[in-house]
Amino acid sequence: MRGDVERQEGFIMFTSLEDRIPSDHPLRPIRRMVDCALREMSPLIDSLYAERGRISIPPEYLLRAQMVQILFAIPSERRLCEHLEYNLLFRWFVGLPLSEPVWHPTTFTKNRDRLLTSEVAEAFFEKIRTQAAARKLLSREHFSCDGTLIEAAASLKSFHPKNEGGPKDGGPPDRCGGRNPEVDFHGEKRSNATHASTTDPDARLARIKGKEAKLAYRGHLLVENRHGLIVDCDLTPATGSAEPDAALGLLARERARHQGRMTVGADRGYNTRRFVQDTRALSITPHVAEKKRFNAIDQRTTTWEGYGVSMRRRKIVEEPFGWMKTIGGLRKLRHRGTKKVRAVFTFTCACFNLVRLRNLEAELGLG
Repeated sequence: MRGDVERQEGFIMFTSLEDRIPSDHPLRPIRRMVDCALREMSPLIDSLYAERGRISIPPEYLLRAQMVQILFAIPSERRLCEHLEYNLLFRWFVGLPLSEPVWHPTTFTKNRDRLLTSEVAEAFFEKIRTQAAARKLLSREHFSCDGTLIEAAASLKSFHPKNEGGPKDGGPPDRCGGRNPEVDFHGEKRSNATHASTTDPDARLARIKGKEAKLAYRGHLLVENRHGLIVDCDLTPATGSAEPDAALGLLARERARHQGRMTVGADRGYNTRRFVQDTRALSITPHVAEKKRFNAIDQRTTTWEGYGVSMRRRKIVEEPFGWMKTIGGLRKLRHRGTKKVRAVFTFTCACFNLVRLRNLEAELGLG
């Protein structure tokens, strides 16, 4: 016999969000690591706020909300606030009680200059890295590095000659008029030396071999080869020498953390005399892929057994890039300017490490 649907207009629930989340939910270990990092960052966060004035929304709420947006590929902050209204899991992770209303999406905009900075993002990344080191999950000897293009939040139509100016400066109407004007730039020679984006001046025109050019930034990672955790990261303008220069900076910082033998695996783009010489000057053995012409390494490196291992393991650096673009929202940026983009990139790297640490905790029984 079919039962009738009972419509209940309202109810009183004597429970907490903690009781509604399963004890074995994958977000629980992530929340534990995040809470530990934020507690250690409390002095830094305190210094960002005035001692007097109106009480603000707890910054921990906003930072955890940014993590939810990255971990669950939520496309916008407005959509994130909608999820927080009815999704108990997200409310629990953020720490927002059921009795408190969700803040307006513009709250993120107003607090972005305070919280979405490189200083805060780097501090959070370092705290998560420290937790991985405390579990002895980071290799101190073998690493891999690589870079990738991250499409900027700017259209090619905004890539104008530097001396042309915008509509306020008397720019031509066919380029500046309307929201989506007709622009014919076919046959026009354009380069970063003569042109710049009016939407995001820090973005640079760049392309991967075989693909079209886009306005982009270049993200760089240094990954340890044991478990594929990111040990350092950086974001730079998309220039031709950005990858080797940024990799050397990351390797120098890693060398300062500890002494001992180190190797770094990389693709053919890093097989240059300058990169090989500067890497060896840091007492790091460069395991870069060989080239048929202008090869910068010889058989003293390639015949060593560890070289073959590095060549197989160096592809592990592609996994973070894939996750950050498909899940982390970095396929096309939502922020503009090097400072904000660098902060978002660093924060996304920390979120990848959180997911990787959770998986390793389950695989190795480190809970």
